[in-house]
Amino acid sequence: MSSSATVGGAGTWSHALVKISPYTFAAIGIAVAIGVSVLGAAWGIYITGSSLIGAAIKAPRITSKNLISVIFCEAVAIYGVIVAIILQTKLESVPTSQIYAPESLRAGYAIFASGIIVGFANLVCGVCVGIIGSSCALSDAQNSSLFVKILVIEIFGSALGLFGVIVGIIMSAQATWPSKTV
Repeated sequence: MSSSATVGGAGTWSHALVKISPYTFAAIGIAVAIGVSVLGAAWGIYITGSSLIGAAIKAPRITSKNLISVIFCEAVAIYGVIVAIILQTKLESVPTSQIYAPESLRAGYAIFASGIIVGFANLVCGVCVGIIGSSCALSDAQNSSLFVKILVIEIFGSALGLFGVIVGIIMSAQATWPSKTV
């Protein structure tokens, strides 16, 4: 077996992960948190909005009442923005000699993991809220007594995004950079 195939050799994934700057991982995590959250919100608004417009042809009274579903979808994007701001405040400068220190790597990976968790939780939440909002609009057009019942389910679907935010904040607490004294 060649030396490059061993753990930490020049051509391995572990070598690549250790040699990529922790600031790069942190920046990618922050970008994923906001970008994928906005994607989830947009997808949910698309699903809800198309059903809402279609159902409003049969029952125009539902348009203003069912806009709450669009607001729930938009909240998903706001979750991503809030977490991106929180993660941005976790970044600290460290001396060049400590950029690849284990503590720096851990901080970069923690911010990266936090961003991934929040982004994809909000993606799923946006789709979930969009599908439930679509069902709410179609059901409300048929029977207005179903609106509140389905809205409660939509609130529970929206809680998925909050769970992702909570887990992301807990994960980002692990991001402690080395002190600046050498």
